[in-house]
Amino acid sequence: MQKEMPDRDALLFEAILSLKDVEECRAFFQDLCTVAELKAMAQRLEVAQLLDQGFIYNDILQQTGASSATISRVNRALQYGSDGYKTVLPRLKK
Repeated sequence: MQKEMPDRDALLFEAILSLKDVEECRAFFQDLCTVAELKAMAQRLEVAQLLDQGFIYNDILQQTGASSATISRVNRALQYGSDGYKTVLPRLKK
């Protein structure tokens, strides 16, 4: 009988959780993602921080260069998502 392959999402998340510091994380994500993917994820997190701080769309657009669609998508995730941003944002303030 063939051994079952682990769930791909779970494998990815376990790999991320195994990283010990920012440098290991940077190296892993640089290998895993394209430059554009990393920039997009970093931009979304910055947008989430600014929305959380009460900034308006126009100010966020000017400050980050994010499209209004990206800002709207991040805002929707903050309001109705899985609470991932809500988990991480307070931890980044510390």
